[in-house]
Amino acid sequence: MAYTTLIPAAALAAQLQNPQWIIIDCRFSLAEPELGFKNYRFGHIPRARYADLNRDLSSQPTTLTGRHPLPNFKLLSQKIGAWGVTNRSQVVVYDDAGGAFAGRLWWLLRTLGHEHVAVLDGGLQAWNRSGFPVTTALPVIAPAHFRPYLDEKAWLTATEVENALAARRIILIDARTPERYAGKVEPIDPVAGHVPKAINRPLQRNLAADGAFLPPEQLRAQFTQLIGNASPKQVVNMCGSGVTACHNLLAMEHAGLSGAKLYAGSWSDWISNRNRAVSREG
Repeated sequence: MAYTTLIPAAALAAQLQNPQWIIIDCRFSLAEPELGFKNYRFGHIPRARYADLNRDLSSQPTTLTGRHPLPNFKLLSQKIGAWGVTNRSQVVVYDDAGGAFAGRLWWLLRTLGHEHVAVLDGGLQAWNRSGFPVTTALPVIAPAHFRPYLDEKAWLTATEVENALAARRIILIDARTPERYAGKVEPIDPVAGHVPKAINRPLQRNLAADGAFLPPEQLRAQFTQLIGNASPKQVVNMCGSGVTACHNLLAMEHAGLSGAKLYAGSWSDWISNRNRAVSREG
C-alpha cells in the first residue's frame, strides 16, 4: 500500500526495517533555526534523516523574495538522492508542529513528481504517545539516484496571483492565524495585513485536539463550504512564506480535493514590492 497524504504512526512502525521506506525529520523553529537539528540529535525516529527548512528546503532569501524562496530544484533533487530516496521509495516526513514544516517537503517531493510521500499524522507526539522507539544514532545512508519530474505549474508568482485575482480566476486562501491575516499582530514580517480578496483559513483548523488531521470527509465539507462551486484547481494557497500553506494543500489532497496550487513567495514576497495593495480588514 502506498501512502500519499498521511500515515498513522502504527503503519510507519510496522515498516521501520524496510529499506524501501525513507524517513525524514523536518523539525524546525522559525524563532530558533538551529533548534530543529538539535532536537533531532537528542532523539529521532530510527533511520530518520534530517532536512533543514532553511538550508535544504529553501534557497537564500533576497530583498526581492519572500523569507523562504523555493529551493533550486536541481540541487534539491541531488539532496533527495543523497538521502537514499529513489523514485520507488515510500517517503515519510514528520515534525513536531502538526505537519506545518513536514508539509513543505511533502509538497516539494510531489512537485518533483514523487507521489509516494506522506506526513506522519500527529507528528512525533503521536509516535511518542504510542511508545514507539526513538534513537540518537545517525542513520547509515546508501545514496541513490532520484530522477525529478518537475511540475512547474504547481506554484504561482506574485504577478500571476495579482493578475488571476483581478480576473477572478482563482480563490486565494491564507493559512496564517486570524490575527496576522487581519493585520492586528505581525511578529515576523515588516508589514501587517493580507492580500486583498484573500480568504483566511488558519492551518490549525485542519487538526483535531490531539494534533492529528481531521477525517477526510470533514475536511472536504469545510473546504467545499469555503470555495463553493469552484474547482479545487482554482484554489491557490498562501501563508507567510510559502511553508505552512502546504498544510492546507495537504489537507485538501487528503480530502480528495486535488489540483490546488501554492503561491510560493506568499505574504513576505507580496510585501517586498511596496506597490502591491495591502488589506487590514478582518
